[in-house]
This record gives sequence, C-alpha cells and structure tokens, in this order.
Amino acid sequence: MTATSSTPASVPALSAAPRERGWRRVIAVLLLTLAVPLVAFPRLLVPIEQTIILIAPAMAVCALLGWMNGGRPWLAALWIALAVWILSGPVPGAGAFDTLARGWGTILAASFGVVSAAAPRHPFLTRALSATAMAFAVALAVIVVTRVEPVAVVEAVSTEFGRRITASESEWSARAASAEWKELMERYPAAAAMVQQGETQLRALPPVSTRLFPALLGLESVAVLGLAWSLYHRASRTRIGAPLKALREFRFNDQLVWGVVLGVTLLVVPTLREARGAGLNLLLFFGVLYALRGLGVLDWFLSPRGVVRLLFFIAMFLAWPVVGVFSLGLGLGDTWIDWRGRARPAA
Repeated sequence: MTATSSTPASVPALSAAPRERGWRRVIAVLLLTLAVPLVAFPRLLVPIEQTIILIAPAMAVCALLGWMNGGRPWLAALWIALAVWILSGPVPGAGAFDTLARGWGTILAASFGVVSAAAPRHPFLTRALSATAMAFAVALAVIVVTRVEPVAVVEAVSTEFGRRITASESEWSARAASAEWKELMERYPAAAAMVQQGETQLRALPPVSTRLFPALLGLESVAVLGLAWSLYHRASRTRIGAPLKALREFRFNDQLVWGVVLGVTLLVVPTLREARGAGLNLLLFFGVLYALRGLGVLDWFLSPRGVVRLLFFIAMFLAWPVVGVFSLGLGLGDTWIDWRGRARPAA
C-alpha cells in the first residue's frame, strides 16, 4: 500500500499554510446544510436535520483552538456563547431524539477539540475521522453507564424518521388539494405519475435510514466538521491546521481499507448473521469515503476546467449510480495502484 498524506510528517507547518479565501462556495454549502429540514428527501436521510446543532459547537471548538494558538479571544467567546445558547435553548415538543442530537453535537465537538489539541499537525480528515470514532465510543460508554437500553435508542430514531415522513406527507396532501396543483396534474399526467412514484420512494426511506443511522450520522459528522473548519478559516487569520485540499487531491490512510474488509466479512459469513447491520453501516461509511477518493482520481485524470468541469459534475449528478460504483472501484484500486502517482494527466 502506498504512503498517503494522512501521515503527520507530510503535513506542512501551520505557519506556512496559506489563508483560505472565497466565501461563495462555503456560504452556498452552509445554506444547503441549513435547508435540510425544508426538503423532504434530504430530511429523511440526514440523521440530524437541525444541522445548526452540530455546526455551532464545531465552530466554537475551532475558535477555541484558534485562541489557544494566539487567535482572537472574542471570537472564541462569541461562538462558545452561541453554541451554549443553541444547545440549551428550549425546543417546543422536543422528544428523546432531540436530546440525543444535542448530546451528539456536544460530544462530537469535544472529541474534535481533544484530537486537534493532541495532534495539531495531523490533516483535517484524520482529525475528523478520529473525532467521529471517539464520539461513537463516548456515546456508547454513556449508554452503558446510564443503562439506556439500545432498543430505546433505536425506537427514538425510528420515531423521529416517522415524524418526518408524516410531516412530509401532510405537506404533500395540502399541496395536492389545491386547485392549481390538480390542474397541473391533469395537464401533465406523466408528471403526476412521477410525483406518485416519488411519494412511494419517500415512504420506503425511513426504515432504511433507521437501519443505516450510525453510518449516516458518521458521514454527516465528518461533513459538518469540514464545513465548520472552512467557515472558521475564512473568519479568522489564525490557522489551526492545513487548508482543505481540492477533490482531486482527496485521499486518506490506506489502512482504512480494513473497514471495507470487515464490513464485507460481517455480511457474507453465515455465522455472523447477527452482525450484518454493523456490516452494512461499515460498508456505507467507508464506501462513501472510497467513492469520494475515486471521484478525486477521476477529477485528477480528466483534469476538467471551466464549462467542461461544470458538465463533468452535472454528468455525475445525473448518472450517480453508475458514477458511484465506478468511483468506488477507482477509490479502492487507488489503495494499491496509486493512480495519481503513476503519471500526470495532459495539461
């Protein structure tokens, strides 16, 4: 297996890292993240739809780390106060899942702070993955110590996704009852069939999301930490780590391939049938990471620019099942072949 940028020795000194610039893409991602509760499909897949519960504590920890490195104390104080206000604010009708979500946001941010303070030279992805793993370990320990039944956690998650699908169906029913909507459906029967198919697919999502909740939560956590990292380094001149690299340079420690191996083993070995849920979650989590790595290889190999680059990402969006499987194969193959280290693409 090849050496990767995840080793501490390959990370440049923080003082030499350039300041990250450009707010347009980061703000766009932030708005899309905050808009999750407004769109039916994402809110039935994203574990914690109120993403501000994760973003605010992560930003507070980043600002605190920046203050420890000589940054502005008022920025840290501001974000800590905002995070405390968001996490402790009253939520009408909040249930068990809301408590779990707020607890996870706190544990994740604290874990990221501990990992970053202990290993300040590690790149972001190594810290984020380590913090997510630590958060799962701490959450499991809390469940064991407080003697909370795992069934109660599963029930809280299932109830939450059930609430979301009920809310989405109510919104659809209200929209379908309007005269304008009925007229539109009568005029375009094909569109009506597509809407009906979409509703059927939405109803099938909650059981899947509940079963894959740990993997989805892990992916959401890494993504939110990356967003907070980017926001902080645009709001502050004090760096707490190297800049995030472009997609074409996305890679991680090759030893993570054992996560895929373990997931496949738990799925195919008959005597491990009881652990197939864990296998599915491992495959989803590491599969997405390797698919992103494969997209990085593809982006590097094609070297698209301008309009060609836009068409490249549109094609990925429209043909995501094919592109996803192909990218997964490229990403896994990159573990041994190191596509980007063999030759440079033509300029």
